[in-house]
Amino acid sequence: MAVYAVLVVLFYLLCGEQLYFRQSRGNINMKGTERFPVEITNEVSVTQTFVPQIDKIKSFAIRWGNYSRQNSGDLIIEVCKAGDKTLLAQKTFSVAEIQNDALTVIDLEETLDGFRGIMLEISVRATSVAGQGVTPAVNLTESDIYGGELRINGVVQEGALCLSVLGIDYVWTGQHYWQLAAIGAAIVFLFAFVVVLKINHGKKSLIYGVCKSLKRYKFLIQQLVSRDFKTKYKRSVLGVLWSFLNPLLTSFVMYIVFSNLFRFDIAYYPVYLIIGTVLYNFFSESTNMCLSSIVDNSNLITKVYVPKFIYPLTRTLSSGINLLFALIPIIIIAFIMGLFPKVSWLLLPYPLICLMIFGLGIGLLLASAMVFFRDMRFLWGVITMMWMYLTPIFYPAEILKDLSWVLQINPLYHIITFVRTCIIDGVSPEPISYVWCILGAAIVFVIGALVFKKTEDKFIYYL
Repeated sequence: MAVYAVLVVLFYLLCGEQLYFRQSRGNINMKGTERFPVEITNEVSVTQTFVPQIDKIKSFAIRWGNYSRQNSGDLIIEVCKAGDKTLLAQKTFSVAEIQNDALTVIDLEETLDGFRGIMLEISVRATSVAGQGVTPAVNLTESDIYGGELRINGVVQEGALCLSVLGIDYVWTGQHYWQLAAIGAAIVFLFAFVVVLKINHGKKSLIYGVCKSLKRYKFLIQQLVSRDFKTKYKRSVLGVLWSFLNPLLTSFVMYIVFSNLFRFDIAYYPVYLIIGTVLYNFFSESTNMCLSSIVDNSNLITKVYVPKFIYPLTRTLSSGINLLFALIPIIIIAFIMGLFPKVSWLLLPYPLICLMIFGLGIGLLLASAMVFFRDMRFLWGVITMMWMYLTPIFYPAEILKDLSWVLQINPLYHIITFVRTCIIDGVSPEPISYVWCILGAAIVFVIGALVFKKTEDKFIYYL
């Protein structure tokens, strides 16, 4: 209970604003330009009505064209309620400074709160004379995307302004954090109470049994982890240096290839790439080591009794040591790119633990399957390759927008995104990200543990 209390308080302090707010899923993202309908002069005004689905609006932006000439005058942009014309925001821009395909952005000093679902109107007028004005960009394909109308001098027009409206939404979990923490405390206490009650009445408790086995075979676990780690670098000149040279070299090759051939517009792409590479390499290595953990230790299993789950567990822990060394290149590249440690970096143990739990769950499944189907070694190689291409390691997640459901059911995507948010964005992910990470890891682990438990007594007949 004391540990739980410390974690709850620490989580509250580290999460910051992201515990209460998240980037709005109702943001209006700017559409592509298809037309420049009219020159904005002192005789022409343009209005666009829209219905925001954002709790707190932070900024507005409109795209422009300037007819490839030098213009003059002032451009006035106003935002108001569509009904009573209450002015909400206003900003004046110099027409002379507006270039082709440029944006005029209104960043609000105080966010607009309480306008979700209420029709607003953004209007544009200018002091320019004919031949000296600019023209707004319009999209014709998705004219009804804002839930409003485009009007020029009061006349309804086809299309919609190339407009963006950005803001943040309230997070329900943040508003009720301490109530949820209290419910969690009650669950933890009840669980611990039931475990203790079972022990006192001489009944079996799976959790207690596992903890007891881990304590009893602590020395063996240490020896197996040490053996696996040393075996990997046996007779290697550089030895453990490969733990962080390998992701560096792999990421360097992938960076050269993908940054030149595909030119993805991703901020801090080298950091983005090496995070995905390191975490996926751990998953691939740990599961491949777990795959043969039972078969490779058949001599021990047939001669000495040891809880069989220890073998895939030690393989995962051995890969976890490699992962810790592999974090060094991430830190080095982040420093080179100008990303320095922030409070959010203290949250990194959470996704790494989730990754190890997820890897162990898959490892338990594979270890069980390998005993009965030796072809699993080759099949898993194909699956991991497919899994790599379905996880945004070297490309942006937006590429899979038609397969977004694949990302949502992919625990690796949520874990990798969590780490990238902490390091690159320097903030805590929103609360739902914590849920997705632990949920995906826990479900896979429980399934793997149940399958392993159900089949382990039959291993001896197939080894």
